[in-house]
Amino acid sequence: MTAPASSPLLIGCAAGFSGDRVDAAVAVVDTLIARGGPAFLIFETLAERTLALAQLRRRADPATGFEPLLDDMLRPVLARCLQHGIRIVSNFGAAHPLAAARWIQTMARELGLSAPRIAVISGDDLSAPAHRALLRSELGDAVDSISLVSANAYIGAEAIAAALDAGAQIVVAGRVADPSLTVGPVMSHFGWRADDWDRLARATMAGHLLECGAQVCGGYFADPGYKDVPDLHAVGYPIAEIDSAGDCVIGKADGTGGCVNLASVTEQLLYEVHDPAAYLTPDVVADISLAQLEQMAPDRVALRGVRGHARPASLKVNVCHEGGWLAEGEISYAGPRAEPRARLAADVLRRRLPALQLRVDLVGALSIMGDDGGALLAATPAGGARDVRLRVAATHADRREAERLGREVTALYCCGPAGGGGVRTTLTPRLNTLSCLVPREAVPAGFQMLEDAP
Repeated sequence: MTAPASSPLLIGCAAGFSGDRVDAAVAVVDTLIARGGPAFLIFETLAERTLALAQLRRRADPATGFEPLLDDMLRPVLARCLQHGIRIVSNFGAAHPLAAARWIQTMARELGLSAPRIAVISGDDLSAPAHRALLRSELGDAVDSISLVSANAYIGAEAIAAALDAGAQIVVAGRVADPSLTVGPVMSHFGWRADDWDRLARATMAGHLLECGAQVCGGYFADPGYKDVPDLHAVGYPIAEIDSAGDCVIGKADGTGGCVNLASVTEQLLYEVHDPAAYLTPDVVADISLAQLEQMAPDRVALRGVRGHARPASLKVNVCHEGGWLAEGEISYAGPRAEPRARLAADVLRRRLPALQLRVDLVGALSIMGDDGGALLAATPAGGARDVRLRVAATHADRREAERLGREVTALYCCGPAGGGGVRTTLTPRLNTLSCLVPREAVPAGFQMLEDAP
């Protein structure tokens, strides 16, 4: 373990999901450098099924399987981070952390940089045949009847902290829990024990505020006339200042748009939290029921009063498997009687495709508020909408049956109601998800430095 530090730690987040903006890191790194002191840059790029998609890419090309935008995200800031001692931690390794680490190594070489010390986190991937008995013990015979694509446990921060203690400048992980990207650096920086529950809970909630990127800075928060956010086109990404007790102040990159205020932070603090008194993570059970927020200055909000309890004995596992095919088709109707024509087209499709359970949306009249079974649509009389996009969708295990939907929507050009146009159809492999809990001891996590990895 590195010698414990007492100076506050800055952690900036430059991505909240796979596909996030690739220019966010520049302003975050500029701000970390300007403020000085120890700092980390994190990228959070995984959602629940991102790993399954990455695993499919790896099947097609064994050299891939990591975040597709890794190069675009990291190349603009890699040199400055290494030159200024800003260490990088991310789950952009996805289904192939080792390949991501090798890509970064090549990137550094192309930029004329000295080879960075890169650690690769392992242990989360449970998709190999050797793990099938473990999954079967929790999911039963369902495991034997699916075509498995990926199985990953949400591991915690200890392996990240250990890699940083060993001198890693960059840590590449797969499926670690989102807040653990913050907890690991904080554990290493301050030398915390893995059972220092109050401090770990505070760092976890700091990580929770960071993990969705621009969301806490006004992005997903914005609602014109109700929650106005300045310069949303240039919304900034968050930076947390975390002290030795784990309390934090959340701000954002200098010179960027957006806002960090009590309302935006409160929304993010409660986001995806099922029980404010028991937010379960691999590192700790966090309790925010008595947490306090204080606006310290413009775009600076302090979080205090978080408590922690012993971490769960189990780890969550997501199992993704092949789920047949999703077929979608769209066609537009405009002008007088557009909505009745769109409804008639939907009725034609239902009669032509009796083997498919169609989801029907009338975009511009009734879509987001509708239901898969179509009960609300059937109960709502046709209105006078003059600009309607009919969308139909269905799933089926048989590709040939699913393909019929696209052909029938296309046929509406001449066979359907008058004035239809702008047909688009897609056919996409579908992924289904099973979740379970496994004993923590069944998922040993660890790390290897890149030069030591096979």
